[in-house]
Amino acid sequence: MKGPPPVLKCTDWGLPRNEGFRMERYIDLRSDTVTRPTAEMREAMAVADVGDDVYGDDPTVNRLEELAACGMGKEAALFVPSGTMGNQLCIMTHTQPGNEIIAGAASHIVRYEAGAAAKLSGVAYALVDNPDHFIYDSDIRRLARPGGNVHYPKTTLLCLENALSDGNVVPQADLLAAADTAHELGIKVHLDGARIFNAALALGIPARGIAACADSVMFCVSKGLCSPVGSLICGTAEFVKRARYNRKILGGGMRQAGVLAACGIIALEKMTGRLAVDHENARLLGEQLSRIQGISVKREGMRINMVFWRTEIPGFDSDTFVNFMRERHIKISGGPEYRFVTHNDVFQEDVDTVISALRDYIVSLGST
Repeated sequence: MKGPPPVLKCTDWGLPRNEGFRMERYIDLRSDTVTRPTAEMREAMAVADVGDDVYGDDPTVNRLEELAACGMGKEAALFVPSGTMGNQLCIMTHTQPGNEIIAGAASHIVRYEAGAAAKLSGVAYALVDNPDHFIYDSDIRRLARPGGNVHYPKTTLLCLENALSDGNVVPQADLLAAADTAHELGIKVHLDGARIFNAALALGIPARGIAACADSVMFCVSKGLCSPVGSLICGTAEFVKRARYNRKILGGGMRQAGVLAACGIIALEKMTGRLAVDHENARLLGEQLSRIQGISVKREGMRINMVFWRTEIPGFDSDTFVNFMRERHIKISGGPEYRFVTHNDVFQEDVDTVISALRDYIVSLGST
């Protein structure tokens, strides 16, 4: 008979054995969610002063929330684990089951949050599906439905977005016009500002200027700002108080979250100022892509740190291309519309590496 199975030690689980361990580097263009925390953030995590955030006594979380509220021009803020939770908390806090929200058909809330608003808040969607993915004041007047008619749900919330998921940025005049119309009709406004600092850079205005149109705003510190986890929702003190209760319902109550909030503080104080580098690298990447015959770049999707492109090159296969690039230490997502996202871990010289690898793949198609 065989003896008992060996007892595994933690060193047998493939964990790093020393502080010098480093993963093999890839150029990762899939998203700016892949950013790694900076060395300063890692040090801040180690020494962060913490408490219990559910009790409201984690001083580092409290400091982050104060910074976020001030930066967005709001009374209060709440630290949450993710942008999706932040958006859904705001919807839940603004609405009642059976209400209707107006949102863009291609918005993150509608397309990439697993139908959460219907499941968690019990609301219906009135979708705006304009070719440019903007929401105009005329759309709100057309779709808004007041209460009192037994046939219709009551429209209680407009969900705006800036920057958009397609890399474009909504002009400030259009954003304000939509919000003003909603408020005129008694409809609250939530802004999905996951990349609001990118949008602010593109528009040449402070982030709080964009947020001013909304009753609540969510933004991420876990994307281009390099924090490993977290987003903030901002609004009135009363709104945030109710959102905190709803956060508990969704299981988002965190304890010694100051180790994460410490990174968020650095993100807001230092990392917003370097986003122009990402925008410039995206511009360079888009320009070089557009010079390749058979590739068309979506120019309106190049307002921030994203480049969208398609190709009609014969034999160009998405799965094969993704694998080809990965073998060359470049991580991308598949097509038919490809999205390359620049961030803190993508350098200017990486742009040339990516374009060179893409050209090599195109050349390889001639031998198949």
